[in-house]
Amino acid sequence: MKKKIYSVLVENRSGVLCKVAGLFSRRNFNIESLAVGETDAKDVSCMTIVSSGDQHTIEQIEKQLNKKLDVIKVKTFDEQQAVARELMLIKVKYNKSNRRDLMEVCDMMKAQIVDMSKHYVMIQLCDVPERTTLLISMLQSFGVVEVARTGTLALGKCCEND
Repeated sequence: MKKKIYSVLVENRSGVLCKVAGLFSRRNFNIESLAVGETDAKDVSCMTIVSSGDQHTIEQIEKQLNKKLDVIKVKTFDEQQAVARELMLIKVKYNKSNRRDLMEVCDMMKAQIVDMSKHYVMIQLCDVPERTTLLISMLQSFGVVEVARTGTLALGKCCEND
């Protein structure tokens, strides 16, 4: 199984996300991660889709995406060819006795505390998806209350030839 990142520039209008998701659904392609947002141009959005499959499946995904009328451009990256990040917010229980341990985990993982109350803390991490998953597992013993993740965002690495 090969994992690919698809950076898809699309027209920013209603129904485009549904059409692209429908393409994956109809052909039984798996979406491991999907993130969508406007680009610097208000009428263009970037969809970052992470999917995996054999070589034929990977090629078919790219071909099918390029056939969509609302799709402007498709770029495909291996994980090594892109800088990929995911944003995560995680709410965790804590108390006086484990507060220091919680702070050490955050410091070690370069995570920031963004909100706090007497019994709960909200932590933010922007990192590669594997490290966000690692932080979740490290915080399980404290009592994870809620997790929100953006999904992968990626851009091709900077090259001197660009």
